This record gives sequence, C-alpha cells and structure tokens, in this order.
Amino acid sequence: MIRVLHSVSNMARAGIETMLMNYYRKIDRQQVQFDFLANKPVPGEYDEEIRAMGGRVFVSPGLNPLHYPEYKRFVGALLHDNPEIRIVHAHNEAMGYYALQSARSAGIPVRIAHAHNTRIIRDYKYPLKLVCKALLPGAATDYWSCGRDAGIYYYGKKRWEESGFILHNAIDLERFRYQPEIRDRIRKAHGLENAFVIGHVGRFNLQKNHTRLLDIFASVAGMLPEARLVLIGTGELEEATREKAGALGLADRVLFPGQMPNVNEWYQAMDCFVLPSLFEGLPVVGVEAQAAGLPCFFSGRVTDEILLGPDACRIPLEDGNEVWARKILACRESGRDRAQGAELVCQAGYDICEEARKLQEIYLRKAHDAQG
Repeated sequence: MIRVLHSVSNMARAGIETMLMNYYRKIDRQQVQFDFLANKPVPGEYDEEIRAMGGRVFVSPGLNPLHYPEYKRFVGALLHDNPEIRIVHAHNEAMGYYALQSARSAGIPVRIAHAHNTRIIRDYKYPLKLVCKALLPGAATDYWSCGRDAGIYYYGKKRWEESGFILHNAIDLERFRYQPEIRDRIRKAHGLENAFVIGHVGRFNLQKNHTRLLDIFASVAGMLPEARLVLIGTGELEEATREKAGALGLADRVLFPGQMPNVNEWYQAMDCFVLPSLFEGLPVVGVEAQAAGLPCFFSGRVTDEILLGPDACRIPLEDGNEVWARKILACRESGRDRAQGAELVCQAGYDICEEARKLQEIYLRKAHDAQG
C-alpha cells in the first residue's frame, strides 16, 4: 500500500475538499490511502470521516512566508517519519508551492500540482501568490487540473499542452440522480410547494458573486412573484448578502439554509441552478446540479467545459439582469426529463466509480515508476 499526502486548506465541506472525499470514498484503500496536510488550524467537517477510513490529518504551521523555514522543517520531518507517503498532491493553487518545494527537498519523487481555478483573488497575499505561481511548475513533477482553462492559467499554455492532465471533478451519480419523492419532501418541509426555486451552492465570497445573483433574482422576482432563491453555504460575505436581500425587499423570498450535509437532496427541490461566478476552474457544484437534471445558468467566466448537456448554458456577466431573468424563466417551459441528467454526466466522464479506479491506477503506476 502507498499513501498520498494531499495538501489542502483544511478539510471543510467545500468544493475541492468534497471532490477529494468523493475519490477517497471510492478508491481501494487497501492499495492507496489518503492523508491530508491541513494548512489552517481549524478542524474540518470531513476530519472524522477521514480518520474512520484510515486516513490522517496533519496540521502544518501554516502558509505564512515568515514561517516558511518552520513549515519546510515540519513537512520534511513528516515525510521522513512516514516513508509510506510516496506522493504529495497539492491543492492550494499558487501556495501549493510551499508543500511541493518542501517535498522536493525531502526527496519525494512524485509531486503533483493541481489547479482548481482560473484567477488569483487580489488579497493581501496577492504579490506573494504571483511569485509562488511562477515558481510552482519548478517544484512539481506533474501538472494536473480540473479543466483546460485552469491548467493553462497556472502552468502556461505550452507546458499544459505538453504534459497537462485533467482529473475530472467526478461525483457519486446515485446520490444526485433525480428523485421526485425527495423533491416533494424538501419542498414541503421549507414551504416551497408552489414556488419556482432558483438554487445556488457555494461559499459566500467574492468569487461566487452573490451580490450580482441577488440583482438577477430581483429581476426574476419582479416577473414571477412565486420565485424563491436558495443560497446554500457559509462564508465571510454571508451577512452582507443577507443585508442586501433585505435592502432589496427580498428577505422573505431568499432562503439561507447554511452548510448542508444533504446538499444532494436540496438539488432535487430546485427548479434551476444559477452560478454567476467572477471566475471558476470547473465547479463541482455545476456537475452535481446537472446530474440532478437541473437547467443550469453559468456566467461566461465559467469554463465552457462545464456544459455537459443541452440544459446548461453560459450567459455573459455583461448582459443585464433582465436578460438573465428572462433566460432563467424560459426554462419553465421546457418539458425535460430530469432523470436523464445523471446519464449525461456519466457519459461526460464524471462517474466517480470509474474515475476513482483510473486515479488509483495512476497513483500506483507513478509510485512504481519513481521507485525504479
């Protein structure tokens, strides 16, 4: 058995972490076991499940440039004390350089950089992240991504075309397959029986563009009073989003369920899914929503690779709110069979059972080849 150390923020219930757990649950853990290098000291919702499956969560000193020598010593000691860790797989975008360079110094032969986005947020770490982004390819041996655009952004077009690899954000199709009885139960429990429900799943942060989503919904609600908006997730901009919903007079039409462990059931209750993000790699929520048979409306900033079936489209953010609203409302007239969603997603290569088998083979082959 080999162990793979995944460098993450922490194992919270978010997009990258959920993708990793999808693979972890389906991989043959007698042959490949996962460990996690958490770079935030905050426990994650998945920690207990990880330990139950035989994985370990190691908490690093953090991705702070002032602590880099301490961080490097920590990772070096961790890899020295656990020689069964044969692969380090970093999901920290540009800051993944820290884990990969530390693994390189420790002699780990397989070091995977994994791109999940197409832009770096301009926060106080932005200059440092640009430096790390430039150094990232030199610290890695393998260049992976959730999709083409994210790979080109992080590694450059030439390197991506020569050696890039896409690992699909695959899901458990049976969990998300449309089930009308679940739809009826969730809608009844939340007073949505007669509503047209627009859904969104994502962390409340700048990237997800909740403020624009509320503006779009205001236009929808003006045309259709029974429209409701469900915003699943948590995050630093949640309170500001609640305040804006109130200021727009929409407080009684917008639901904030929080971070839901049964998000698969909430998709059943929705009538469509809207993701007006400012930037994305290939969002796993978009795959989930399409598996549930939902018409999906993505911003033009989301890669076209997310369009897995005929009921998904991209709309430019430059288009007005009424344009978005009319396109969203037009989906009510379609006589789609939502049960077909899971099959379309499967055909597109997002079935976790098949993709986990492929990932396992890749890990084992790379570990074997590196051993010589």
